[in-house]
Order: sequence, then C-alpha cells, then structure tokens
Amino acid sequence: MKTGALEAIVLAAGSGTRFGGGKLTAPWGEGLLLDAALDAAFAAPVRSVTVVWGADEAVLQAASRYADRTGQTARLHLAHNRQHAEGMGASLRNAVAGLPPDTAGAFVFLGDMPRIPHDIAPQLAEALAAGARAAAPVHGDQRGHPALFSAELFPALRSLAGDKGAGWLLNAMTHGLTLIPTEDDGVLFDVDER
Repeated sequence: MKTGALEAIVLAAGSGTRFGGGKLTAPWGEGLLLDAALDAAFAAPVRSVTVVWGADEAVLQAASRYADRTGQTARLHLAHNRQHAEGMGASLRNAVAGLPPDTAGAFVFLGDMPRIPHDIAPQLAEALAAGARAAAPVHGDQRGHPALFSAELFPALRSLAGDKGAGWLLNAMTHGLTLIPTEDDGVLFDVDER
C-alpha cells in the first residue's frame, strides 16, 4: 500500500427525491440524518473528511454546523459538485480529484446511511495496510458501506460517470478486494427503505 494518510469522502450531493426532498437534513436521533453519517466518518482513522454537496445548500450549512459543534472544523472539507444532477459518479470523480497527493486511500461513506458501526473503518484500514486494493464490510451475503479504496484505484474512481458509483468498481474487481464480516446490519441500513 502507498504510504500516506487515509481520507474520508461523504457523498451528500443528491436531491433525496425518493425520500421526498430534504433527506440529509431530516431529523434523526438527537440531530440530523447527515450528523449520524458524519459521526462515522470522523470516527474513522482519517486525516480529514470531505463532504460533497450539490443539490441542497442546507447540506453545506448542516455540515458546517456539525463541524463547529464537534470541534472538527479543521478536518472538514466541503466540495461543491456542480454536476450533481449527473449522479453519484460525478460526486466521486470530483471528490477523489481533490484529495491531497499523499493520500494512501479513501473511505466512501453515504450521507444517508446513519447506522454505520464505528468499529468497521479501522478493520477496513487494516485490510488496506495488509495489501488489499479495496475493502468493504459484508453482512450475511450482502456487501455494505463504507468502502475503502487504495490510491491505485483513484484513476478508476476519477473516471466514473453518470450514476455509476463505487459499487460498480467493487463489482468489477477480480482480485484485491477484502470483505470484512460484521454482525451489525447498519452497514446495509438504507433510510429510503425503512
């Protein structure tokens, strides 16, 4: 694995139409849905967290308020995806292109997945350190989130287009993907399907 720091990307640029709009700033627990995703991202062994926003400026404001409230302002980067209507591929492409050159790997979190267990990210990082090109949790027979990609996969992530996300890249991998079993179904929990 390339030496350097790990980074986290939180994809939060969608319009949340299946949810009825305003999804990421909807109440969740004692805060907002986005807050729960940010809790998991900042708990990961990362240097910084990049939140990609696009369709809803309230997401930008919510992420900034979260960072102020939790003392994470210095570790938060905000990236505006002006091509957010293109889909998840554009968000990933733009976020990865903005990572520091010494980045060894990047976690990809989804802003609408609020129940990611905080113990999974260190296990994914260990898999990357042991030589995996990518790592992801698996619950039962389903691969979950977040996924962690080594820097050698960044060119592929930068080439994504449309609504083709990182899952497409993981599906295409024939070697180098490590799956970490977990009993916590939070790695699969989708707020749109609750």
